[in-house]
Amino acid sequence: MNTMQRSGSGSLQSPRSPSSQAPFLSVSVTDPAKMGNGVQAYISYKVITKTNLPEYQGNEKIVIRRYSDFVWLHDRLFEKYKGIFIPPLPEKSTVEKFRFSAEFIEMRRQALDVFVNRIASHHELRQSDDLRIFLQADEQTMDRARFQETGIFKKKPADLIQIFKDVQSKVSDVVLGKEKPVEESTPEYEKMKNYIFELEDHLAEAQKHAYRLVKRHRELGESLSEFGKAVKLLGTCDDDALGKAFSELGEKAEIISIKLQKEAHHLLMNFEEPLKDYVRAVQSIKATIAERATAFKKQCELAETIKFKEIDLNKYRLTRSEKLAEAEREYEMLKAEGEETSRRFDTIVRLMNEEIVRFQEQKTSDMGLAFHEFAKGQARLSNGIADAWRSLLPKLEAHSS
Repeated sequence: MNTMQRSGSGSLQSPRSPSSQAPFLSVSVTDPAKMGNGVQAYISYKVITKTNLPEYQGNEKIVIRRYSDFVWLHDRLFEKYKGIFIPPLPEKSTVEKFRFSAEFIEMRRQALDVFVNRIASHHELRQSDDLRIFLQADEQTMDRARFQETGIFKKKPADLIQIFKDVQSKVSDVVLGKEKPVEESTPEYEKMKNYIFELEDHLAEAQKHAYRLVKRHRELGESLSEFGKAVKLLGTCDDDALGKAFSELGEKAEIISIKLQKEAHHLLMNFEEPLKDYVRAVQSIKATIAERATAFKKQCELAETIKFKEIDLNKYRLTRSEKLAEAEREYEMLKAEGEETSRRFDTIVRLMNEEIVRFQEQKTSDMGLAFHEFAKGQARLSNGIADAWRSLLPKLEAHSS
């Protein structure tokens, strides 16, 4: 099925066959296939890479990947590229009856295609060694890379939930006066946060109503299909012109039912899913905001520690303590760490300022395309329904007078 392709944090993807004169990196996620049985079953995908970049092995590479491989790539990039909005992944369905449905598999394939092409089109992320491993390594090498991870990469969902609980307890400590909050507060930063939080609410609301539109189209299509069958049976009761008109009415109802079902699928893939994808993108940005807050807090805490260490150092100098040499080494180490922490924080701020501009530009493009697809589909559906019913009017009018 042809669906619109998005890259970056939501920009239109460049064509799959770029000019050979310019550097390019194009990726396709195709051919989903069910592997295994029972609880061990999963979906594998063929990932096809076409490129003329010298750091890649050849102009075309085909590898097989599963969802957990995409998760590995996402987590690696999130850990290494602080300040950059890492493209979001589609959710992992835990409902068995939906996991292997054709529609769910296609939605996930499309979302994974968008995910990896956003990375491939990002000027920083496309240079990642982890992306090259993901796009080129054989399955055994990919498995080893995935299972050899340490630290946050090995954390299970339950571990991550505990991390969020720890954050909540920190908030309680602040409320109870046990810990003084350390928060960055600049007009630009507050403006960015407010924009992201409001955007998330509005996108979620729009996506909720898009879901209802899809559901309504499907339900109306199913009702018309049943109505068409009933009217056709009614037409068989009379072997006259009215019976034939009823039969034709039933056929038109079934045709319109098919149009509604097709438009429901079009709405799902080209309107609801892009909106849902942007909800996920905003949540990814919020994760980067949280990383920025952590970096700022660490910078402040180190600055405070350095101040206290400097006070101790001056005391040792005045008393000519034997601890002076060790204190001076610790102070220099802390000072170097503080400078590095400040550089990392400044880098996060700079990157986020660049990323938010890029995100807004791409969101404008993607949302414009999604709503254009919506309006075009609704116009097509309305015209098709009107034409179908209009063709019946002369025959029905002949029997109503």
